[in-house]
Amino acid sequence: MNLEIRNLSMSYGKAQALSDITLTLRSGGLIGLVGPNGAGKSTLLKILATLLRPSRGQVLLDGTDILRKPDAMRRLLGYLPQDVPVYGSLSAWEFLAFMASVKKLKPSRARKQIASLMKTLHLSDVGKKPLSGFSGGMRQRVGIASALLGDPKVIIADEPTTGLDPRERVTLRSLLSGLASSRIVLLSTHIVSDVEAVASDLVVLKKGRVLFHGVPEALTARASGHVWEYTVPDFSQIPAGSSVSSAVQETEGIRVKTVGDRPTASDTSAASPTLEDACLYVMGGGSF
Repeated sequence: MNLEIRNLSMSYGKAQALSDITLTLRSGGLIGLVGPNGAGKSTLLKILATLLRPSRGQVLLDGTDILRKPDAMRRLLGYLPQDVPVYGSLSAWEFLAFMASVKKLKPSRARKQIASLMKTLHLSDVGKKPLSGFSGGMRQRVGIASALLGDPKVIIADEPTTGLDPRERVTLRSLLSGLASSRIVLLSTHIVSDVEAVASDLVVLKKGRVLFHGVPEALTARASGHVWEYTVPDFSQIPAGSSVSSAVQETEGIRVKTVGDRPTASDTSAASPTLEDACLYVMGGGSF
């Protein structure tokens, strides 16, 4: 499957949320959409999910314009928004059964899928409890299960790891990565580690513009020779204007890693870039 985004722009009055986005996204591997808060990630995902109409541009799913024919996308879509809408009076099982009926799943198929997803997402022991008593992370897992009901061929997840503990984040990344072998799976995040181990395709977005699209290795290579490490006795000794990607307290002081075209401190050594370093570098500094 191919999802083609052509010259896509979105404005809210005078504010430009997206500017001339052109991308081709394919099934066969998880696609990571990375960028700081306010980069335009959610706006882009809502357009792809046919919840917003752009100011300009086209979105084609295997050649069909989904802006003109949104049902072509909706029939195949599993969408997880940032804020998962749930009904507090329902149990997790009842909510998922309701969502399965909305997706027109046969009851027997729905029961099997709900049981399987609840087991995978560690919800089996709370399936009969009302959602009003769930933590944010538990509600997020219910939302993930809801998005995956019906075996969707296009999965769009907006910040899906919000509120999840480390074990749950690993489970979700592994689940989505496995599904991506035969589907279009697009995962948006401002936490680079969420996609570092599983994404085969990466899009870096900042201020509504695409700064990079390609394999993660190519992005990391771009930052080679632009990552530096040095040690300072305390945070006040970090030079002003440094683009710091990490600062770790060690026995001899604080080990600082920065990205940029040249070192910002004396006694600095070159360091191998991580994917997060590379993302910071192509964004011209700043942070996630």
